[in-house]
Amino acid sequence: MRDSVTKDPLSGVKVQKRERGTLWERVKPGSLLMLIATCAGALLVLSPFLLVVLNAFKSPADYSTRGPLALPAKFDLGPLQSYLDIIDFPKALTNSIVISVVVAVVGVLISVLAAYAIGIGRIKMRTGVLAVLLLGTMIPQEALIYPLFYIAQATGTLNTIWSVIIIFIVLQGAFGTYLLAGVLGTFPRELLEAARVDGASRWRILWTVVVPVIRPTLAVLMVFFFIWTWNEFYIPVVLLNSQDAQTIPIALATLRGQYTVDMTVVNAGSFLSLLPTIVFFLIFQKTLSNGVTAGAVK
Repeated sequence: MRDSVTKDPLSGVKVQKRERGTLWERVKPGSLLMLIATCAGALLVLSPFLLVVLNAFKSPADYSTRGPLALPAKFDLGPLQSYLDIIDFPKALTNSIVISVVVAVVGVLISVLAAYAIGIGRIKMRTGVLAVLLLGTMIPQEALIYPLFYIAQATGTLNTIWSVIIIFIVLQGAFGTYLLAGVLGTFPRELLEAARVDGASRWRILWTVVVPVIRPTLAVLMVFFFIWTWNEFYIPVVLLNSQDAQTIPIALATLRGQYTVDMTVVNAGSFLSLLPTIVFFLIFQKTLSNGVTAGAVK
């Protein structure tokens, strides 16, 4: 900013004006450094995805001769077509969407009901129940896979998407219950007492008082449940051996087991696998932002 003095041509009075400087004069050094650091961090985070996109449209010969870091000499859709010929992508995509959506919705519903009883209902042995739920989220999947396999086999759900759906509803529900129980434990008692005075039942208090207040948290939890379930690999690869029940991560992994490894086809498959999650994130980006900042605003 610069100050300059000019004379009014009509009155002859001197007027002091403040002029804006150039862009470089207005930018503070600290802000410039923060912008550079943010751009560098964003480029670092996006670099794996950019590398996948770069090699998804190369021919195998181009990839072999010029390497993975070079730009494609020619835009080639051959790797995408080869991947679609090898993998039943629409079926795998449908399985992944069904599993992730059902787990996200039902997992959040169970979490809300259980957390309402623990956090607001104050059931007996509340601390012990929360400790068990926390322990359930900390147990590695490798320790659970053998009993889960035999349970799925005994119930006839092996090689069906329902085995994975039931397991992940329980796992995600345990985490969601533990998280929401802490949130509801600090829920304003004045709102609950006011609803009781008005004659509202516990069920009505839950859906008309509690859920609207914690809706941003529930939305964020549902988005996380969807993404976590979508990316799961270890349990589905053991329980879903049938090609009709495979999810996208499993279908992508079969490229290395049954067929000759072609890195352009692998990159094309990775590109198609990432697209649904990117679209999902872009759609619910505002939901995530609102949910994360809701607690700070309040």
